[in-house]
Amino acid sequence: MPSFLSRALLCVFCLAVLPPAALAANDARPMVKVDPAGRYKAVYDIHSNEIAAGISKGLYYARGLVEAFGKQGVKPAQLDIHLVLHGDAAQFLLDDDAYQRALGDPFAVNLNAKIVQDLLGLGVHVEICHSVMKSKGWTPDDVQPGVTIVHDGYTRLIKLQNDGYAYIGGF
Repeated sequence: MPSFLSRALLCVFCLAVLPPAALAANDARPMVKVDPAGRYKAVYDIHSNEIAAGISKGLYYARGLVEAFGKQGVKPAQLDIHLVLHGDAAQFLLDDDAYQRALGDPFAVNLNAKIVQDLLGLGVHVEICHSVMKSKGWTPDDVQPGVTIVHDGYTRLIKLQNDGYAYIGGF
């Protein structure tokens, strides 16, 4: 059985013999990318109140999707993305006054408001479940501007999937 020292010397010898470009060439694999001229449809199922980077995990990852497409040459106008917020996540679409009432904290600030407005500005459709609104006593005036109210989250998700939108869940 070779000793540690002999194995280490063999590795150093192999690295010295092979030029770095040859090592990199052996690791090179083609990267699969999207068609930069394509059009893409997706729907996010955002129902939990999980947080990532201080904001809703679902909103955070939705923004990341727009950025990932952008890095591959796809413009926001080529994307048709719907974010359906229901369940515990619906609170992230409230204005600050309603958010404070929902949390029972008169000093709470909805840190999601900026990303919601950024996403709307990129053409992303941000939608809130009316069934949750009704159960919580929220009115349309409690919801951030630009957010669309849908009858309920589940039927909206099913409709969009039936219309060919790629389903992205787990949020």
